[in-house]
Order: sequence, then structure tokens, then C-alpha cells
Amino acid sequence: MALDQSFVGRTYPPTAPYEVGREKIREFAEAVGETNPVFTDPEAAKACGHSDVIAPPTFVFSITFRAAGQVIEDPQLGLDYSRVVHGDQKFVYRRPVRAGDRLTVTSTIEAIKSLAGNDILDIRGEVHDEAGELVVTAWTKLVARAAEEV
Repeated sequence: MALDQSFVGRTYPPTAPYEVGREKIREFAEAVGETNPVFTDPEAAKACGHSDVIAPPTFVFSITFRAAGQVIEDPQLGLDYSRVVHGDQKFVYRRPVRAGDRLTVTSTIEAIKSLAGNDILDIRGEVHDEAGELVVTAWTKLVARAAEEV
């Protein structure tokens, strides 16, 4: 069953603030094999003009995807998550994410398409800091595979 097109444009409430910690950034950098010292060494980050260590570009996926859970779990939308695969991801930064940031994410359904029986859902996550400034926008594309015919 195709997802309801009337959900396009629906915005969900902002998440509770997520405090970005140095240790989380370091762990993430190590997990993805990132060796640039701006991600792990406060002095190296300061030498590059940052107030503290910064996060690798894909770090925000963990908080934007968690925020997209509001969309995924919306019973009115009717998305069968057991059939979902991650289709694409894109980030556009205004500034780097820094240790000490307290970030919230507001998720909006940008598009719903059906293609060959598959539902394609585009979710935009706008990440703001405590001052309300936009830090990064993330786009997540989810594909709910068509049910197999018996």
C-alpha cells in the first residue's frame, strides 16, 4: 500500500537537545578510520580556528536518523520499517559540529514517491544549536521495498 502523499510537508516537533561530547566525537572518528587531529585533539582544533574538537561530517547521521524515528514510527504514515533500506544521505553544513554543542533536530517529510511498487521517502532534518542557529541540514532517503507477490 502506497504511503499517503498528504504527509509531504509534515514537520515533526524538535528533538530534545543532544549534547555533543569530545569522547563521542573521538569514538566516532576512530570507528570510521578518521585520523585528522581536529577530531581528537583540542589543541589541533584550536590551531585550525575551532573552539574545540569538531566532528567528522557524517557524525550527525546518528542524531538525525534518531530524529527521523518520529517519522518512521508515525502510525498514521503506515511505513512498514521491516521492508526499509537506506537509500541515500546528504549533508549541507553551515558550520562544523563542535564538542559542547547542544543540538536539536526538526524532521520534515520532503517527498513521497512510488516507483515499481516501492515507496521512497525523503526526510529533511534541520539541526540547530542552542542559540537556534542552523548548523547542518541532513537529507535521508528511505526505500520501503514492495511486498513480494505470492
